[in-house]
Amino acid sequence: YNFKIYRLILDLVFAIEEINRSPHLLPNISLGFDFYNIPFSEKNVLTNAIIWLTGLSMPISNYNCIKERKSAAALTGPSWARSAHIGTLLQLYKFPQLTVGPFDPILSDQDQFHSLYQMAPKGTSLSLAMVSLMLHFGWTWVGLIVPDDSRGIQFLSDIREKMENNQVCTAFVEMIPSTWNSFSKTFWKNFGMIQESLANIIIIYGDNDSLQGLMRNLGQHIFTTKVWVMTSQWDVTNIPDYFLLDSFHGINPYKYPEDNYLPKLWFLFFKCPFSEHDCQLLENCQPNASLELVPRHIFDMAMNEDSYNIYKAVYTLHPFLKNIHVGDHMALEWKQKLDDKYDILNFWNFPKGLGLKVKVGIFLPNAPQDQQLSLSEEMIRWPDKYSEIPKSVCSESCGPGFKKVTQEGKAVCCYDCTPCADNEISNETVVVLGLFVKHRDTPIVKANNRTLSYTLLITLTVCFLCALLFIGRPNITTCVLQQIIFGGAFTVALATVLAKAITVVIAFKVTSRRVVRWLIISKAPNFIIPICTLIHLVLCGIWLGTSPPFLDQDYHAEHGNIIILCNKGSALAF
Repeated sequence: YNFKIYRLILDLVFAIEEINRSPHLLPNISLGFDFYNIPFSEKNVLTNAIIWLTGLSMPISNYNCIKERKSAAALTGPSWARSAHIGTLLQLYKFPQLTVGPFDPILSDQDQFHSLYQMAPKGTSLSLAMVSLMLHFGWTWVGLIVPDDSRGIQFLSDIREKMENNQVCTAFVEMIPSTWNSFSKTFWKNFGMIQESLANIIIIYGDNDSLQGLMRNLGQHIFTTKVWVMTSQWDVTNIPDYFLLDSFHGINPYKYPEDNYLPKLWFLFFKCPFSEHDCQLLENCQPNASLELVPRHIFDMAMNEDSYNIYKAVYTLHPFLKNIHVGDHMALEWKQKLDDKYDILNFWNFPKGLGLKVKVGIFLPNAPQDQQLSLSEEMIRWPDKYSEIPKSVCSESCGPGFKKVTQEGKAVCCYDCTPCADNEISNETVVVLGLFVKHRDTPIVKANNRTLSYTLLITLTVCFLCALLFIGRPNITTCVLQQIIFGGAFTVALATVLAKAITVVIAFKVTSRRVVRWLIISKAPNFIIPICTLIHLVLCGIWLGTSPPFLDQDYHAEHGNIIILCNKGSALAF
């Protein structure tokens, strides 16, 4: 029994009954509904759809033998694949179709599906949200598992672009065929490679239908060895036991005697025996038996995404049905909304099969970049093998005195750390400056005295770049600039370090709070920088005025060669 699909049916019943009970929504009109099970088989997927359209027990197209009632619209889902198959049939009759599954860009093609409306928001930032999560935890070596269909290929293209732009590398890409035979031949050949990969993070994209073979065979690997990042449509709960949890609107077999599915649920959950005379009649049931005695991981009563989409679909039809008259042809007015947020859910796996999805964060694609992702890391439960936030990198960062050498034929995230050559050092000043600029509005950068930090990092960078003035044929201009620019940048760097040190001393010195507050607010220590710079400029002026540098020739350093160099003038003045 697929309890989660049946739960969606109860969501639809609840929404329709709510409209029927209201005297203002559809006065003098009562909504009805028919349910048809659509098997996941390309051979039989249209059978029940044709039976529903024609009213015949045999699937004969282009006949309509329904006299008593006609449906106004069709609600399909949550499987996008089945909705697409049914949509190709319904579009021939221009029959309104509302899908309640995840948004699919293929179904939004108005030329192919001109009467199809998707209730789910248009998710255009899913790949960005996933990559932002990777960057937050420093995961740069990631595996990808996607279905081998049009949706999977489109997602693969989108997320690869985002990953390349953010220097996140792909460890492997596994395309899962939709047929079982193809799946069993290809996947298990690579499963050992996936398990042994250095990538501890694996992104899975798809729904239960498109990746049903993978779902059936992963087992406990999905919880114990890797961190799996997936869309919320995936069903990863286990169902071996029953527990006491919450209820669902008082649903029971006696309230809906025409529903032949509910007695089976009561027999399964509460062990109510069937009557010997009627296989749909239950006997000796608990008087208080209800779905509140069914565990949440088996029959989840909370409002989830698909439930909300079904509820929204029924109310979307309300103005359409209110204004329609017999024989009229009307079109639904529908404007697709964009996703304004993504909830980040963490799967908590408890003993005896109880599993819950817990919201631990949110991603807002329209927010400023540094405010898009919000996480409660203390609520996240990692697989048992990890005692802390797991790492997923191809190569560890190189320490001071080492440089990165890319491994031939591998991604840029894979490199070897080799010692720097003699008289060379590894310089990360510009990288640190870039990080400070990127996170300039964060509390840690502000607390680090943002302006002084920028000044220090920029002047240190200029000090390293001053080496370029000593390269090449010298002239009067470079002779003057060599010492002045390097000396000036070095003076500002030292003055900045002194200003930061004095600021810390003032903050912790036991003096009057009013004086300390005035010194910090007025940024008095910062005046050290222009004072030291002015002293440096005065000394440079004296040097240039008394004994400026000039071009000189050295005949003795190398035999047979004349070396042109800059003479500093008076050594004392310099």
